Amino acid sequence: MISLGSLFSREAAPLLGIDVSSSTVKLVEIGRERDGSLVLEHCAIEPLERGWITDGNIEKFDEVADAVRRLVRKSGTRTKNVALALPGAAVITKKITLPAGLSDKELEVQVESEANQYIPFSLNEVSLDFCVIGANANSPNDVDVLIAASRKEKVSDRQGLAEAAGLKPVIMDVESYASRMAASRLLDGFPNKGVDALVALFEVGSQTTSLQVIRNDDVLYERDQMFGGGQLTQLLVKQYGMSFEEAETKKRNGELPPDHSARVLQPFMESLCQEIGRALQFFFTSTPHNKVDYILLSGGSAGLPGLPLMVTGQTSFPCKLINPFEGMKLGAGINTRRLESEATSYLVATGLALRRFYQ
Repeated sequence: MISLGSLFSREAAPLLGIDVSSSTVKLVEIGRERDGSLVLEHCAIEPLERGWITDGNIEKFDEVADAVRRLVRKSGTRTKNVALALPGAAVITKKITLPAGLSDKELEVQVESEANQYIPFSLNEVSLDFCVIGANANSPNDVDVLIAASRKEKVSDRQGLAEAAGLKPVIMDVESYASRMAASRLLDGFPNKGVDALVALFEVGSQTTSLQVIRNDDVLYERDQMFGGGQLTQLLVKQYGMSFEEAETKKRNGELPPDHSARVLQPFMESLCQEIGRALQFFFTSTPHNKVDYILLSGGSAGLPGLPLMVTGQTSFPCKLINPFEGMKLGAGINTRRLESEATSYLVATGLALRRFYQ
């Protein structure tokens, strides 16, 4: 029998969310007070060198494991349980419909049987899990079930990073699911709590900018554009003759030349706005929709000054920078000044940390 993994497990005990991306590893720990208020207990970012992780694959395991250890020390946390995530490209997901009222064992047998139709690998080579979403909209006697599967080595690599840092991996999620978890909490602050709103969530990463168009709990469209913060670094290298590593460090520390705004930053932001507009046009031409209600921006390069206004000017849609810690109290050890500049980078890590509280 196939051993079902923990892609959709839940853990009530203290939990770290650790996001492993191509350029950084990020940690978030969230607590909750008796009145239900969420508290940001710990957060930290540790940079990774170029080439350590490529296309979601860990190429330099020992170096990345060392970075995770530094990240945990930097954060000051003592929590050991951790939630991690796989990139969407490493996970096959499929929603199926099964009869309601099946036992867990019967569900497992049905899921394994269905998975054989959709997974192009032997089930012995994958970690497989499922989650009952709820009643089927068209058939009250059935339930919708989400299947998720990934190659075992992909899961093992992420688990190994946690274990090398002395942590216990208890949840393996999908990055896009974690992003939506963090973003959906913030929609309560929108008109009508965001109900039925068409929301375009953009995550500006180092190499790619990803788009998820969401309405309520449904993902209507997903797309990755090959454009990200790495292009800004390349512009700095070209303009000022820096090495890539020096440009990354100066960009991260805010030590760029005085004229960089006009020479580098403005052209980069204009290109990013064009990429966002292009991604939306792909959505419009491949669906019945011709507008979105809101654009939300996240990711390391999303916090550039004036970017939301530029995006609105490019697309004509309201645009907001997303702060995953909005509405949370801050723990005593949080550096508020640093958090202001880094908050947009923590969307996935925050979603992972929130798995402690939200189904």
